[in-house]
Amino acid sequence: MRLSRFFIDAPLSVGHHQLPEAQAHYISRVLRHNVGDAVQLFDGSGNEYLGELTEVGKKTVAVELRECLPGMPESTLNIHLGQGMSRGERMDWAIQKATELGVSQITPIVSERCEVRLKDDRADKRMAHWRQVAISACEQCGRSVVPTLNAPVTLDEWLQSTEADLKLVLHPVAQALTEHTAPSRLAFLIGPEGGLSDAEVEQAKASGYHAARLGPRVLRTETAAVVALSVAQQLWGDF
Repeated sequence: MRLSRFFIDAPLSVGHHQLPEAQAHYISRVLRHNVGDAVQLFDGSGNEYLGELTEVGKKTVAVELRECLPGMPESTLNIHLGQGMSRGERMDWAIQKATELGVSQITPIVSERCEVRLKDDRADKRMAHWRQVAISACEQCGRSVVPTLNAPVTLDEWLQSTEADLKLVLHPVAQALTEHTAPSRLAFLIGPEGGLSDAEVEQAKASGYHAARLGPRVLRTETAAVVALSVAQQLWGDF
């Protein structure tokens, strides 16, 4: 049986720990774990902690962590994904799969054809939701480090601030991704549901981005993220 694995948003160490209420509820009321069950915890530091539950109540769960192990190594390719914001499950899917595919950072991008606009409380709620999507993906795929999820920025802000050895913007009419030399840091810009406008692609190219295509077919924004990251990891990363 697979060992239950949970992210704890607080520094961990070998010894006794009281788990946060959210994880306690999930472990006790949803998964129905009992005292003595083995668990594996991680805090995003890159380490994994093995232990067992010592107390399981309706609102209180405690664990004794007995061993600290190095977690899964991060990809040798540092990828910063600039993902054009899309609606609902499409953005969740892109963030989930980007996390599974080993990105280091994810930045939601507001561009000309973006149909999503977030402000104030709504923005905070979406950021919290997206971070939980990334955490759940880490719990599932075995990553020991949660990628950084940056606050949404405009395309102008992204182009001015992002640094990388190779900067790529996906475009259906461009040279193939395989024609670029291997970078150690990669910035990937992917448009929203309606794609980037021609003017935005030219703006990106003027800022040092190279247009790159994935193949003969035009992909949905959430599909483009999965395919682009998979190809990049195969070419230059840890696939």
